[in-house]
Amino acid sequence: MNVTNFPNIHYNADGLLPVIVQDHTTGQVLMLAYMNQEALERSLQTGQTWFWSRSRSELWHKGETSGNIQEITSIAYDCDSDALLVKVKPAGPACHTGETSCFYRFFPQYPDQPSQEFSLETLYEIICDRRDHPSEQSYTSRLLAEGEDEVIKKVGEEAAEVILAAARQGNRRLIEETADLTYHALVLLAARRLSPADILEELAKRHKPVK
Repeated sequence: MNVTNFPNIHYNADGLLPVIVQDHTTGQVLMLAYMNQEALERSLQTGQTWFWSRSRSELWHKGETSGNIQEITSIAYDCDSDALLVKVKPAGPACHTGETSCFYRFFPQYPDQPSQEFSLETLYEIICDRRDHPSEQSYTSRLLAEGEDEVIKKVGEEAAEVILAAARQGNRRLIEETADLTYHALVLLAARRLSPADILEELAKRHKPVK
């Protein structure tokens, strides 16, 4: 695919476009980088992010050396056609420091405020953070450190607990055990670097609207 098919894209005087990269599952902004025409072409052709390094004056493929590639799920351009928003499935931290996002430092007067809403996406983001920044105090970190087989074992145990709760322990226990199963299933997805969005995508493929 050639970006000359997109005449509305406007590069700056240096032939570059600012690009905001966002996690398509969590919505977290991961990084700000720049693309020239060739970087955009390669991104469109490969389905992974390519950028132009202003410091090295060369193209670079995100994750080529670290393994932290970014699979593109969508690319949007703004109302002035001079900036891009790229949503991705990241294979690892976006920042060279090892942080999930390059935006991890805050002005003291405006610190990060956790959302008051809780969702599966929020829980998945927390699990991924425990995976990428292990802590001895975190059950999630310890479980992931024990290996995928242990995670799979826990999923099986929790599935059995859901069945028992549904059969004879009442709705309260069913809710509690389903919550445990959901959490451990998300841990397994995070271990495989899959996400809830992958599950929704599969369900969408199976959906057949009623005529």
